[in-house]
Amino acid sequence: MKKIAVIGCGAAGMMAALAAANSGGSVTIFEKNEKPGKKIYITGKGRCNVTNACEVEDYFNYVKRNPRFLYSAVYDFDNRAVMDFFESNGCKLKVERGDRVFPVSDHSSDIIKTLYNAVVKAGVTVVFNANVLSVESSGGVISALTYSVDDDPITREEFDSIIVCTGGMSYPSTGSTGDGYRFAKDAGHSIKEPLPSLVPFEVKESWCKDLQGLSLKNVGLKLFLSDKGDTKAGNGTGENGGSKKAKKPKAVYDGFGEMLFTHFGISGPLILTASCHYEKDKLGKVFIDLKPALNEEQLDKRVLRDFEEGLNKHFKNVLGGLFPSKLIPVMIELSGIDPEKPVHEITKEERQAFVKLIKNLPMEITGTRGFNEAIITRGGVNVKEINPSTMESKLVKGLYFAGEVLDVDTETGGFNLQVAWSTGHLSGVSAAEE
Repeated sequence: MKKIAVIGCGAAGMMAALAAANSGGSVTIFEKNEKPGKKIYITGKGRCNVTNACEVEDYFNYVKRNPRFLYSAVYDFDNRAVMDFFESNGCKLKVERGDRVFPVSDHSSDIIKTLYNAVVKAGVTVVFNANVLSVESSGGVISALTYSVDDDPITREEFDSIIVCTGGMSYPSTGSTGDGYRFAKDAGHSIKEPLPSLVPFEVKESWCKDLQGLSLKNVGLKLFLSDKGDTKAGNGTGENGGSKKAKKPKAVYDGFGEMLFTHFGISGPLILTASCHYEKDKLGKVFIDLKPALNEEQLDKRVLRDFEEGLNKHFKNVLGGLFPSKLIPVMIELSGIDPEKPVHEITKEERQAFVKLIKNLPMEITGTRGFNEAIITRGGVNVKEINPSTMESKLVKGLYFAGEVLDVDTETGGFNLQVAWSTGHLSGVSAAEE
């Protein structure tokens, strides 16, 4: 029976431990917190978006970095297997909009309880309040780890295999403080720079503060990236402000959904997904389409109709049917049209420019919020140094990595937790094999 250590009692860690124990291993989990699954508890706003019920072949379209690396892991333990596991262990699931899977109870604690009970039932030993200090290897083979529990003396314990499931750096209050990167570096691995992902944007425009708390549903968004200092960046209309021969810029992300204005910029599901495509060394601009169901010609007719119905009203008084009240002053200011101007005096050119503004509300990104507000970490252990068929290090035999510590990340919708389940399961099975 192989003696296996799992560092981290989160999604990847518990699944790895369970798979290893069910494959005949003697497994111990070392968890720095006082209880399991602290990060699972806050996922999906406390509801836990367990996975996504999309077709397995479509899953990889939502993986932003290194999707091919996940082929073996996902096909070995896919979303259906995850759903079957929870259902068969008494945690009923439901599928919501976008194929997002949640527990019927809407309580993430039920996911943690189900998983942890299965781990304990499989005979896994769990050591809480354990601070793992180092992972040791000798001659390219894993040998031991050192740890301390509370104020106890440092303990060194030998293991045949060690699985690192420490997570990334997002939500450090849950224990994700980058320990796994240190263990990987000590073993000779390279680390792709960890960055916040699925994270709100900070923007340059001060008017966003005036809209703080305003949520918009069913809007479109395009994200353009260009080199900093490039004045020919996309303007959201397919034009780049440069010469006629210049290539039209292409949006790196074009999505539809819900967003929220904040005191620092913009957030919400649509923004978080867009952040997967943002590059910090680029100039980023987003353009919000407030009326995605209408093209410009249709919207112009709609605006013209509203103008005709309020022909003798002031501009500021005919916009109630187009926007939430909080948004009206901002749209008037950005339009450049005098709010007191009678509607019948607004020129065709002014109206058409206003229509373009509605379809392309511009904002310049100055950065993202930090790890405290990021759902996941982008970057991590270089997957070129990991065997995708086993999750074992190519540098140190018996050392495995699973979950967010790896340089793999996805869009929102349950796809990231599926990374944890799949890589955790594969690493556990592989570590237990003789």
